[in-house]
Amino acid sequence: MKEKLYIIKIGGALIDNEELVDQFLEQFSGIQEKKILVHGGGKLATTLADKLGVEQKMVNGRRITDKDTLDIVAMVYAGGINKNIVAKLQQKKCKAIGFSGADANLIKAKKRKHAEIDFGFVGDITEKSVNKKLISKMLKWELVPVFSAITHDKKGHLFNTNADTIASVIAQALSIKYDVELLYCFDKEGVLEDVNNSQSVIKNISEKEFLALKVEGKLHKGILPKLENALGAVKNKVNKVFLIKETELINHIENHHAGTEISL
Repeated sequence: MKEKLYIIKIGGALIDNEELVDQFLEQFSGIQEKKILVHGGGKLATTLADKLGVEQKMVNGRRITDKDTLDIVAMVYAGGINKNIVAKLQQKKCKAIGFSGADANLIKAKKRKHAEIDFGFVGDITEKSVNKKLISKMLKWELVPVFSAITHDKKGHLFNTNADTIASVIAQALSIKYDVELLYCFDKEGVLEDVNNSQSVIKNISEKEFLALKVEGKLHKGILPKLENALGAVKNKVNKVFLIKETELINHIENHHAGTEISL
């Protein structure tokens, strides 16, 4: 029987709220099973870019990462945010250790290739990008890895990589060894049929249902990358995948009532 492993991704709305992130990390630190945390960047990178006069360009919600922007996101994601999360977890008696993908060659990426758009220093990854052997060793040593949204190409270049994708590919890579449950924690109760009605949670979404909702235009842009990565995880043998409200973490783990489950 495989050992349980939770891979939990948190996003910008949570990171931007100091009180909420502290409450979440209190819940996260209380999880007794093996666990990994993956975090995004929030508004801090954009705020710093504005202060430095570095223009930010977005295409369909994706950041174009030129060299100046890369320097900013590396400082903010792998530096300030990552180390503050790790420090807060240490305070809560959680043996956290913070990483970018470059550290110990944990996540190797390839520069994104697109026929029409140059995304700059944006890296794409698959489950083969992940150094699962070393991550497994850290889990065995009872360490709690905390990953930022920065990867590398093993040629001296850093890349900005979508944190939802990082969580999904780590889950896929480790599902061979562990009973993995992937949780996307965000500021909604789950996937909502009506974004203005918090009670309209869709309890289960299959790939067929996802495609139908997408065609009908019922999914807002922010939820699409999460659902695409969640489906990718389910297709690649990740045992369970849920989208849940960040305040419901422990309730979900103890009762499995919260949020939206993603299935084939």
